[in-house]
Amino acid sequence: MTTPRPTITLSADEARRVALRAQGFLGAPDRKSGVRGVLRHLGAVQLDTISVLARSHELIPYARLGAVGRKTVESAYWKSSVGAPLAQPTAFEYWSHAACILPIEEWPHFAFRRRAYRGRPHWNHELPDGAYDQVIKQIRAEGPLTATELGGAKKTNEWWDWSGAKVAVERALMYGEVVCVERRGWKRVYDLAERAVPKALLHDDLDDTECLRRLVRLAGQSLGVGTRADIADYHRLKAEQVDAVIADSGLVPVTVEGWGRRAWADPAALETAPRGRHRTTLLSPFDSLVWERARTERVFGFTHRLEAYVPRPKRVFGYFAMPVLAGGRLVGRVDPAREGRTLVARQVTLDGPKAVPSVAQALVEAASWVDCTDVRVERVDAPELREPLVRELAHALT
Repeated sequence: MTTPRPTITLSADEARRVALRAQGFLGAPDRKSGVRGVLRHLGAVQLDTISVLARSHELIPYARLGAVGRKTVESAYWKSSVGAPLAQPTAFEYWSHAACILPIEEWPHFAFRRRAYRGRPHWNHELPDGAYDQVIKQIRAEGPLTATELGGAKKTNEWWDWSGAKVAVERALMYGEVVCVERRGWKRVYDLAERAVPKALLHDDLDDTECLRRLVRLAGQSLGVGTRADIADYHRLKAEQVDAVIADSGLVPVTVEGWGRRAWADPAALETAPRGRHRTTLLSPFDSLVWERARTERVFGFTHRLEAYVPRPKRVFGYFAMPVLAGGRLVGRVDPAREGRTLVARQVTLDGPKAVPSVAQALVEAASWVDCTDVRVERVDAPELREPLVRELAHALT
């Protein structure tokens, strides 16, 4: 009879530090592996159309590596005209937590989702007769194409009003018949998966259990420690899918003081105490450190939400409020904008006077990264902290 291994207990502070290290914010940054190393480490980098300081997929490596060149970021993700074409793709786009960039080696493990999409009975867009076969035929004949080159992305200027060709090629992307491993500007370039995905990875013969076991394991590694809900949210799995495989995923059960629910951890994350230098940085609202609101509140005691799609009168923190990470804590928020070469902090929330130097440092570093030479503060939620912040910024900019 096997004696069950005792469940490890972590303090809330230990769990927070494990999570920070797993997400690349504690310890020396891995500059040698660069942007691609960040992508492999996180397992997924979310895409979004909003661009304030930069697009979110650029902000993710910046937050972990510092002032990495934006062209370097683009060429690391995609075959692109801004960098030398890659012999083989290192990443592809697909539906994970949301629309994400994923390491190309994970292509086989999303077979379960491609199969689910093929069996899906209802869609938001109607597929015109013959459109699907036509886009496949055209890509096969002409090579990688954008939606515009396939006949147009939209029928009207409305963002949601897709053309028949766009509906068809996005359906083919979800099914896995085409793949996006390249962008031109901000346009997806679609190619046949059989051409673009390395042959060793192209197979779709992994069953759902194998796929789910891998993604649960990856989520646990990327989180360091998390509840079932945290792990499920990382790649948007269902709770029952996680339950079916977590026992043999390689993750180990742990108890975290104050969490009030069972958790699971990457055993490698528990081998040594997480130590090292903390990053001080602005975070994208789409950063995987703060993806799940309940987890962010549980780990950091910090309420995070994106208000870009909230009507202006109902916004509390601003259009694109970026959490500020410093000393392993979330110490404030900045809603930024750019006016020429000035970074404008339209609204700043500070967790007390001690947060002022860290927020100033994060603003100055971000300004330098996007080639701004000045920082202007408009509103601070605690008015008495506005002048100390302005003085700190002036000192840092001189």
